[in-house]
Amino acid sequence: MKDGRTHLAHKLEQASDMDSGAVVAVTVQTMDGGDCASMPVTLDEAGRELSALEIEPREAVADKGYHSNATMKRLKASGLRSYVSEPDRGRRNWKRDREARDPTYANRRRVRGARGKRLLRRRGEILERAFAHLLETGGLRRVHVRGQENIRKRMLVHAAAFNLGLLMRSRFGYGTPRAMQGHAIAQAELAKRAAKAAIRPVIRLIIRFLGIFPPKMGRSSKLKTSKHTHAYLRSPVRGYESLASKAGFATGC
Repeated sequence: MKDGRTHLAHKLEQASDMDSGAVVAVTVQTMDGGDCASMPVTLDEAGRELSALEIEPREAVADKGYHSNATMKRLKASGLRSYVSEPDRGRRNWKRDREARDPTYANRRRVRGARGKRLLRRRGEILERAFAHLLETGGLRRVHVRGQENIRKRMLVHAAAFNLGLLMRSRFGYGTPRAMQGHAIAQAELAKRAAKAAIRPVIRLIIRFLGIFPPKMGRSSKLKTSKHTHAYLRSPVRGYESLASKAGFATGC
C-alpha cells in the first residue's frame, strides 16, 4: 500500500468520457506498481473500446499521480493532448531525457490555461462520482471472488449499471427504475385529479341546466316553523300553496 503496509489488494482503474460521464474502460491491476505504470493498460483498454464504436480519443485528463516523463512521451506518441496535473518538482534537468522536455512543457502550458483548469475540475466530478457508485454505493471496496479476471467481471457489471442509469436519466429524466416507477404513479394520480377537476364544472352546468337533481336538504337547512306555518298545514288547500311559496322549492313535471 502507499503507507508501506502489505495487503491482498487489487487496484481498480477506469477511464470515463468527459462529455457524458459514462465509464469507457475498467481495469483491475496489481498494487505493486504506481499510477504511472497502470495508466498505459487503461489507455489501451479505452482505445480498444472506443475503436469498436468508431470513436477516436483526442485528449487525456489525469491527476498528478500519473505525471511522469514516460507518461508525457507516451501520450505524445499516441497523438493525445495531455491535461495532467504536474507536481512541484522544482527546477527540471533535461540532460538525461531531452525527449520528455517538449511534451512536459506543452502539458504545463495547457494545464495552466482556462480550459485545462475546467477539464481538471470536470475530471474530478466525473471520476469521483463513478468511483462512489462502484465502491461506496456498490460496496466493492471488498470483494469475495478470486482472481483479477473475476474481480474485473464484477466491476464491469456495476459499471454497466452506472452507464445504464446515465442512459435512463438522459432519456426519461430518472436514473433508477424505482424513481421511474414512482414518477409513473405520480403522473397517473395527477391525471386522475386533473380529469376530476375538468369534469366537475361540466356536471354542475348540466345539473343547473336540467334542474332534475335538486340539492339535498341537510339538517342545517330544515324548514323553520311558526304558528302561521302550522295554520297553513292545517288547511288542506290554502296551506299547501302558501307553504310551497314560502319554502322556495318547486316540483318538475
